[in-house]
Amino acid sequence: MTGVSLQRLPQVRDQRGLLTFAEVEKQIPFDVKRYFLISDVPSKEVRGEHAHRKLHEILMCVHGRCRVSVDDGQTHQEFVLDDPALALHVHPLMWIGQYGFTRGAVLLVFCSDKYDAADYIREYSEFYRIKREAAS
Repeated sequence: MTGVSLQRLPQVRDQRGLLTFAEVEKQIPFDVKRYFLISDVPSKEVRGEHAHRKLHEILMCVHGRCRVSVDDGQTHQEFVLDDPALALHVHPLMWIGQYGFTRGAVLLVFCSDKYDAADYIREYSEFYRIKREAAS
């Protein structure tokens, strides 16, 4: 599916433990303007369920596990984030939701821009219309 990619981040292990890292312009292909953490999500709750007009996001579950659902208007794909070295890059105009959080899970999200309510598409029908218009 175009518009989303899963990558493994570099790691260095020694007697002191495991270091996982990412660098802007290498593993994070945009300047980070904002980040947020999602935690303490009851296992049956769903987060996200929206798309962005221009924003890129990198999602990493830095503790525990969660599932990410991604939809491009035609295809649906599920990802399991269960390793802090897995980073999911979600491009603009992709409908995403996060669910299935394990107890204590922490999802870290890096964003390509500051918060802008106008960038959000919160209704799937509007998202689908925009994607259909862009394809024609």
